[in-house]
Amino acid sequence: MKLTVVGCSGSFAGPNSPASCYLVQAEHEGRQWSILLDLGNGALGALQRYLDLSSVDGILLSHLHPDHCADVAGYFVVRKYMPGGSLPGGLPVYGPAGTRERLARLYGTDAPEDIGDQFSFEALRDAGTFSLGPFRITTYQVNHPVEAYGFRVEADGAVLAYTGDTDACPALADLCADAALVLADSAFVDGRDDVTGVHLSGSRAAAAAVEAGGVKRLMLTHIPPWNDAETCRAQAASVWPGDVELAVAGQVYEL
Repeated sequence: MKLTVVGCSGSFAGPNSPASCYLVQAEHEGRQWSILLDLGNGALGALQRYLDLSSVDGILLSHLHPDHCADVAGYFVVRKYMPGGSLPGGLPVYGPAGTRERLARLYGTDAPEDIGDQFSFEALRDAGTFSLGPFRITTYQVNHPVEAYGFRVEADGAVLAYTGDTDACPALADLCADAALVLADSAFVDGRDDVTGVHLSGSRAAAAAVEAGGVKRLMLTHIPPWNDAETCRAQAASVWPGDVELAVAGQVYEL
């Protein structure tokens, strides 16, 4: 299983990265399968560096804030209006309840405009499991002001755990247990951000990974441009027993 960080900037696109988007790929039945974990603002442009846009096999949206879903509207334009004819409809899009309506409002101007002729929408649920090509995906509802999910993606004997946007919560233990890599929200900074129920800090991300047990690698992501990423890393390192990694747009990781 291969992970490409398409975008990892938190809350909005930064000078060095689009907002959240992670390309996960694995071989299956003679071809490479490609899924996206989120498709936030700015990510569609960068995504074209890594694959033909017609080869996406599915999109998983952790929640419906623009920095995680906005570029689905642009991707609809690609699929619908590309020269030579539209791509086949029915691309799976998994998201919280109301995803179809949210994206219709995002795409429409004077009124919502449905984009369902290109996508097949599936509602996520807590502790739900489904398969997409070689990927076995388990979804866990996490702690954010809107309905939000973390994704546990299994393929090729490896586990990638993506927290999405969350504060500390019991679901993180099952989400992250024995993961080869935990891709953890680290938008908040200890000592500065006192609001609860929104985001993890580096130390809380590390604590969740330690509590889950068996985690091999911890990688901080969703760090807003106004944060000092090294501060986030240092706060995680005060809890995590190994090296703390920072997600970097354009980097590829083999799991």
